[in-house]
Amino acid sequence: MNPIVRLALEEDIGTGDVTSAACVPESRIASGRFLAREPLVLAGTDLLPEIYGQPLTLLKHDGEWCAENDVIATIEAPARLLLERERVALNFLQRLSGVATAARKYVEAVAGTGCQVLDTRKTTPGMRVLEKRAVAAGGVTNHRMGLWDAILIKNNHIAAAGGVRAAIAAARAASPLPIEIEVRTRGELREALESSAAHLLLDNLTAAEAREWIEEIGGRAKVELSGGITLENVRAYAEAGADFVSSGAITHSARAVDISFRLEWGA
Repeated sequence: MNPIVRLALEEDIGTGDVTSAACVPESRIASGRFLAREPLVLAGTDLLPEIYGQPLTLLKHDGEWCAENDVIATIEAPARLLLERERVALNFLQRLSGVATAARKYVEAVAGTGCQVLDTRKTTPGMRVLEKRAVAAGGVTNHRMGLWDAILIKNNHIAAAGGVRAAIAAARAASPLPIEIEVRTRGELREALESSAAHLLLDNLTAAEAREWIEEIGGRAKVELSGGITLENVRAYAEAGADFVSSGAITHSARAVDISFRLEWGA
């Protein structure tokens, strides 16, 4: 079982679901349906069999649009089991589908610009893998999973290394991993280009400023824009000529969507 699922079940059930044990006969079998209560992009369905330890029938899959009242999945099992695990299942589905839905909106906002939307490491502690899978279900491209799979030299690294040139040179000497470097001033930008940096991160610029910087770069490096990028302004940043835009809001500020669980008594 996924450790985060185990933790969530232990956190919620504790020593047992006293309400279900008191009210529901142990032998009673029930069926349940997960329903979308609003339009959404689905994510997290792969966790349901782990949560219940029972087979389910999936009618919708991760990455699919669901309309209001669409049935996502059905399950038949002991009623007590369905009741004690309902909240955990909904917490995961609502959270992860919220991330996937937000991701899809960003992708749709930049459609036709040629700019790719990236996620960030601004994820819920312990849930990064799940949230990044949800991001991908929504159509956004996963960036770094963590600190180990790519080099991203940011302002504090530059300060600690002794400057842009020193940071790039040290990174190249130390690792074959791809290198991206953040530049905050036109001077740092020129240093990075003179050091043949292949991937630049421009942070906290206005869309108009980003366009000017990208014109100066002139295709000599790939450009990612970040900082203050929202659903309302992401297209303006994409149209500035960026190869990539990244937004932490896709994960850290996604609204949990409305999904419900309806129980029906069996024999």
